[in-house]
Amino acid sequence: MDLIGDAKAARRALATMWTIRRFEEAVDDLFARGLMHGTMHLSIGQEAVPVGACLALADGDYITSTHRGHGHCIAKGARLEEMMAELLAKETGYCRGRGGSMHIADVATGNLGANGIVAGGVPIAAGAGLAVKMRGGREVVVSFFGDGAVNEGAWHEGVNLAAIWDLPVVFVCENNHYGMSMSVGRAFRVKELSERAAAYGIPGTTVDGNDPQAVHDAVADAVTRARAGEGPTLIEAMTYRWKGHSKSDKNLYRTREEIEQWRERDPIARFERRVSATLGEQEIQACRDEARDLVRNAVRVANAAPDASADSLTEAVYAK
Repeated sequence: MDLIGDAKAARRALATMWTIRRFEEAVDDLFARGLMHGTMHLSIGQEAVPVGACLALADGDYITSTHRGHGHCIAKGARLEEMMAELLAKETGYCRGRGGSMHIADVATGNLGANGIVAGGVPIAAGAGLAVKMRGGREVVVSFFGDGAVNEGAWHEGVNLAAIWDLPVVFVCENNHYGMSMSVGRAFRVKELSERAAAYGIPGTTVDGNDPQAVHDAVADAVTRARAGEGPTLIEAMTYRWKGHSKSDKNLYRTREEIEQWRERDPIARFERRVSATLGEQEIQACRDEARDLVRNAVRVANAAPDASADSLTEAVYAK
């Protein structure tokens, strides 16, 4: 898919990136005003990764997400009203207000769920890939995770199983340079995390995670390989989160200069420049306005919804 020269694809990619950005800015504001509880992990600055990756998928394909998963959910086609309702602990939320920010799942669009456990989605993706293979399906599973997950035991086990069984899984590492406050340079001896793929006998590649076209092309190649029964691929997408690890992060481990340097590489502004000749300023502004209006409506609808009822909590515990 040509996200630069094809007007329809370019508009879809840009509108989705803006929707993710505006959604996260809205929840950041709601949290600051005390209207949203728990904690919050924002992916502002990383929008190109989920958009580029999910545009390479077909209807019926699956993803597993992370604690920083709003972008994945939106890029896979989630309804913003139900997402916002979930974060605001409303009965109309995807998980009836019980999961919150870190545990959104939308099985109808193939989103098998966000996960508060670092690397928790990796073995789930391997399991989903095994299910696809056992039933003779052609679906592919994309597993999103951060750089911090790559040193977790569950990551090694999940990738190894996918490799030895040739499972249709694409492992996408969103390397935003920090696992909480731990710099990648201090946590790894390899230059690129994609080098880890060699240990499992699978392809590995590193791409510019602030370029949706680069992410899309790498994931599309890996998806084609997976559908052909050739097994998994590891893709490392180099990106950066502008905000702290979570809302309790005081950001003492990195400099303002570093953050500003990455803000200047804003994936949305960069993409707008690249598609300016394809879309034109009027259509680009329309994408911005559309994202703003969709998010405003989601906030309005979610705020008007009934709060999650404590009386029916056990309905989500026991199978009927």
